[in-house]
Amino acid sequence: MDMEQARFNMIEQQIRPWNVLDAHVLQLLEVVRREDFVPLAHKALAFMDMEIPLREGGARGQTMLAPRVEARLLQDANVQKHEKVLEIGAGSGFMAALLAHRAQRVVTVEIEPELARLARANLQKAGIHNAEVLELDAAKGVKNDGPFDVVVLSGSVAEVPQVLLDQVKVGGRLVGIVGEDPAMSATVMTRTGESTWTTTTLWETVTPRLLNFVAPSRFRF
Repeated sequence: MDMEQARFNMIEQQIRPWNVLDAHVLQLLEVVRREDFVPLAHKALAFMDMEIPLREGGARGQTMLAPRVEARLLQDANVQKHEKVLEIGAGSGFMAALLAHRAQRVVTVEIEPELARLARANLQKAGIHNAEVLELDAAKGVKNDGPFDVVVLSGSVAEVPQVLLDQVKVGGRLVGIVGEDPAMSATVMTRTGESTWTTTTLWETVTPRLLNFVAPSRFRF
């Protein structure tokens, strides 16, 4: 398999047509080797327009997001060199690697020990030194160096919970996929004050849920 041709095709046929036109993002996708973050059993799928299972048999539904979704989230996050970023859902570490190239520092959180170890190993092999992997359940809170300039959700939530909003500093933003299947949308929430936010809905897609971020009950008496 010609990896460089496959990478070129991914960028030109999947990512650009999905309105990812930021030259810095496109350059990063050329530099950060996605195939090195894909489980060995699925390496041939590294550049396909699909979600890739991260665990044998697709255990617990954890996947690498489709390349076009990763790229567009990265573009929408618009991370700057001076910013500190929190990612929820480290997976194999690929999004953390992309974010680390743009940020001052990245803290990425993973609930599954097996994947936390994988992400650490992959980031180390890729020479990424400004990304830290924490093994914990982000649904219970992240008590580490917050609040952050940017919070990125690498997976969907039905609603953005307060425990994640609390991690965003005033003037900062949260970027993620929000909603219920089949109507989820990429959303940017910008914190304009201690308790004030502006919310922008950008584009529609469907992605797997972040583990333990269950939908709030709709039952009412």
